[in-house]
Amino acid sequence: MKRILFLLIVPFLLFACTNQSVKKEIEQYTIEQFMNNISVSGSSFSPNESKIIFSSNKSGIYNTYEIGLEGDTATQLTKRKESTYTIGYFPNDDRVLISSDKGGNEIYHLYIRETDGTINDIIPYENARASFAGWSHDLKSFFIQMNNRDPKYMDLYEVDIETLEPKLIYENKDGYFVGTISNDKNLITLTKPVTRSYTKMFLYNRETEELTKLKDIEETVFRPLEFSLDSKYLYYLTDENSEFTYLLSMNLETQESETVYQTDWDVMYAYHSHNEKYRVVGINQDAQTVVKVFDMKSGMEVAFPDFPGMNISSVNIARSENLMAFYVASSRTPRNLYVYNFENGDSKKLTNTLNKEINPNDLVESVVVRYKSFDDLEIPAILYKPINASAKNKVPALVWVHGGPGGQSRVGYRASIQYFVNHGYAIIAVNNRGSSGYGKTFYALDDRKHGDHDLKDCIYAKNYLAETGWVDTEKIGIIGGSYGGYMTAAALTFTPDEFVVGVNIFGVTNWLRTLKSIPSWWEAQRKALYKELGDPSVDSAYLYKISPLFHAENITKPFMVLQGANDPRVLKVESDEIVESAKANGVPVEYVVFDDEGHGFRKKENEIEAYGRILKFLDQYLKGDDIEDVLIWITL
Repeated sequence: MKRILFLLIVPFLLFACTNQSVKKEIEQYTIEQFMNNISVSGSSFSPNESKIIFSSNKSGIYNTYEIGLEGDTATQLTKRKESTYTIGYFPNDDRVLISSDKGGNEIYHLYIRETDGTINDIIPYENARASFAGWSHDLKSFFIQMNNRDPKYMDLYEVDIETLEPKLIYENKDGYFVGTISNDKNLITLTKPVTRSYTKMFLYNRETEELTKLKDIEETVFRPLEFSLDSKYLYYLTDENSEFTYLLSMNLETQESETVYQTDWDVMYAYHSHNEKYRVVGINQDAQTVVKVFDMKSGMEVAFPDFPGMNISSVNIARSENLMAFYVASSRTPRNLYVYNFENGDSKKLTNTLNKEINPNDLVESVVVRYKSFDDLEIPAILYKPINASAKNKVPALVWVHGGPGGQSRVGYRASIQYFVNHGYAIIAVNNRGSSGYGKTFYALDDRKHGDHDLKDCIYAKNYLAETGWVDTEKIGIIGGSYGGYMTAAALTFTPDEFVVGVNIFGVTNWLRTLKSIPSWWEAQRKALYKELGDPSVDSAYLYKISPLFHAENITKPFMVLQGANDPRVLKVESDEIVESAKANGVPVEYVVFDDEGHGFRKKENEIEAYGRILKFLDQYLKGDDIEDVLIWITL
């Protein structure tokens, strides 16, 4: 295990009692130790509210776990070899509904874990993709979306919780996104995306079979969330006449709307507890989630327990409205599950997800920073500074690019980032133009400008790193996954002298192929995607221009590519081709393919191999050394 030793020399005049050096050791942890942290997500209370189930990768792959509210040791309920995500307990018994695909192919099926432990697939069509769409308010059924009729479109079904027979309740022939269902099961919301910034909203009445257009304003987004308890009002999000999305309610009889909650950041989501005692609002505040819970009767905000320096997220209120599950995390600690009692205000931590071998004091807090790009546009980013970085000990750095387009790097714990930072790499996670969370104008600034203006935002992050005084500006690389992988490949082909190395994790390199081969179930958003990036049938010259594969002869710097063999979004052939082209240039190229992954890593053993190999690659081609111990003297 590597150690970084800090020796602090304190002048005699400051402390006359001693002139001895104080030594502090900072551990450098292995990728196995970082991946021995546990990732947890989701929560569902049992019918009697004595237990919670959630998803966890403690076994090495996501499975379903159950824990008592007293904080007992969690019990593993499923032991599947495919990533398995928890949906929830059945309303009146301890059966569990779960979701899983095969090897990352994203063709999800729904399964039931019976109380005796057996697991049954309830989707009878092998190649159909199905997703959970909510429990009915009367607790007698649940809703699913499925594309067995037509691979391009998701129809809506109601499934009886006893017979498990699916009943078609909306045939989606026109390519809508199916939204929420009213409590009386008669009304269904639908949306039709035109572009990323323009969405139409509709209401379908099952009884009259009437389709009503509720909202249609150019360059405005409408997103239905849920109906009121009496099915007379619709809650929805919009950015109408605003840079940021906010919450409204619409009287469905008059179609008049009233603002419910608005702030200077995007409202990401909102919902009500089972009988509308509480309203939950989630806000994307400068790359951090802020959750507010309001008492509907008094209108007052519920006071959460105080967690200094940490974020609360993923709130779930039990059906009785007496208990609430939620998650707490920070940059230095992964998410942990808590339970809160509304009646007495007590909260209890149920999980401990940080590997006991890791001292959180050896990890770093992230900081939100901003810098000017080529056109003076202010670019937000998340900065991670290694503990050993200083003007006398300048460190190499990585420009980290998120997925998307339209994603966002956010404040929170990422084992991979902390692993690289712990091993001496500064990271600046750039939220280039086109990222979500900073207003609709900023969000649209990269449309038809990919591989150009957004890439320049990443390049200009180097100027910020230089200004810190503790980054070695001769050793800056670029790394990213999906869209971030595209940006890495674009950097090495369009601006080959800007970065020392590039790491492309399942990134797009040929937009012509990617846009022609998008999964069938993306049909409802195909036109919106073409509006942003280009239509391969008419914009082939432009897409050729922005595709790194067709400019791979420019790659002159060490290049690493990681790819899932089952990726339905970025086909393996794309990575095969750019790797072959880069190798023809005579530059160092490393290619790692995972036969049991899709678009992203889900298995710990693959994450261990991937990030371990990335670090070795960076140590060889970016850091350029393999020092086991670094001794730093700091004089106060």
